[in-house]
Amino acid sequence: MIVLVPAYEPDERLVRLVGDLRASAPGVRVLVVDDGSGPAYRALFDRVRAQGCTVLTHPGNRGKGCALRTGFAHAEQHHPGEPVVCADSDGQHSVADVLRVAAALDAQPADRPATVLGVRAFTGRVPARSVLGNRVTARVFHLATGLRLRDTQTGLRGYPAALLPWLRTVRGERFEYEQNLLLRAAAEGQPVEEVEIATIYLEGNASSHFRPLADSARVLAPLLLFSLSSLSAFAVDTVALLALHAATGSLAASVLGARLLSAGVNFAVNRGLVFGRAGRSGPDGCRATPRAPWGRAAARYATLAVLLLGANYLLLAALTALGVGLLPAKVATEAVLYLVSFQVQRRFVFTAPRSPRPAPGRPDPGPHPVLAPPADRSGGSARIGRG
Repeated sequence: MIVLVPAYEPDERLVRLVGDLRASAPGVRVLVVDDGSGPAYRALFDRVRAQGCTVLTHPGNRGKGCALRTGFAHAEQHHPGEPVVCADSDGQHSVADVLRVAAALDAQPADRPATVLGVRAFTGRVPARSVLGNRVTARVFHLATGLRLRDTQTGLRGYPAALLPWLRTVRGERFEYEQNLLLRAAAEGQPVEEVEIATIYLEGNASSHFRPLADSARVLAPLLLFSLSSLSAFAVDTVALLALHAATGSLAASVLGARLLSAGVNFAVNRGLVFGRAGRSGPDGCRATPRAPWGRAAARYATLAVLLLGANYLLLAALTALGVGLLPAKVATEAVLYLVSFQVQRRFVFTAPRSPRPAPGRPDPGPHPVLAPPADRSGGSARIGRG
C-alpha cells in the first residue's frame, strides 16, 4: 500500500502525518510530491524524507492534478501492483481515516475493484463556504451523471493498482482533476465506494489554497458546460421539431430535420468548449487526455447521433401513442438519453485512443520530477497543493 501526499508549502502537519503513518502502519510506503514549494521548504521536506518516505519535487507549482499524476506514475513504475491512497498534507485527514480508506481498498474484489472515497459528514464547526460548495458540486454532479455521491471534493481517496494507468489519462492540472476523475468513472461505469471519515477543518480551513471562485469554476466547469451545451441543443431541437411538425405534419421528417440541426450545434460546442481542453497541455507540460482528430470525432459523433435519433423516434412514438403530448414526451425522451449521450461523448467521441503503456523498466514519456536538493531552513503555513 502506498500513501500519496501532494504538498505545496507545507508546515509541521505534514511532518506529523508522515511520522504517524510510519508509526501506525510500518508496512505502508509514503510518497510525498513537493509541488514547487521552493527553497524555503527544502529543510522540511528533508525531515520528511529522513522519516523514510520518498519525496519527489516539481521545479515549479503545477497544481494538484499534476502532482497526483506524478505520484501515480512513480507508483506504477517503482511499485507495480500496489494500490494508492491519496491524502492531503494540511491536517484534514487523520491517520485513522487514511487507514480506514486503505482497509476498504484492500477489501475490494479483484475482478471489479472500486475507487474508495473518504466522505465527510460536514457536521460541527465547518466553514459555510465548504458546506455550500460541496453540496452544489454534488448536486450538479448528480444531475450531469446520474451518480449520487455525498462528497465529490474529498481529497482522501483510494485507488486500486489496476487503475493507475487510467488515472494518468484523466485531464486537469489543478483541483478540477479530481472532479474530472469522478466524471470519467461515472461515464465509464467504474464502481465508486464511499467510506465515512471525520470532518476536520483547522483554523477555518485557512491553510487551504483552494480559491472559492476561481477553483470552484474549474471544478464545476465540465459539468456546467456539458449541461448548458445539452440544454442549448435541446432548445434548438425542440423549437425546430415543433416548427417542422406544424409545417409538415410528419413526425419522422420533423424529428430528422430537428436532430440534424441540433446535432451540428451540439458537436461544434462540445468539441470546442466542453471536451475541447482534453487535447491541450498546460504551460508547465502537464499532460492531458489527447483529443480525437476532427474527422474521427465527427464520424463518431455522427454514428452516435444516428443511434440516438433512432432511440429518440422510438421513445417519442411510444409515448405519443400512449396519449402523452408531444412537448412533454420530448422532455421525457431527452432526459432519458442525456446520460447516455454524455457517457459516450466523453469516453469515445472526443477522446483519442490511449497511448500504449510503457514497457516495464522503461521511463514514462511524461514530465518527470527531480529530487529536491537539501537546504537549511523551512517556513510558512501548511497549504495543500494549489490547483
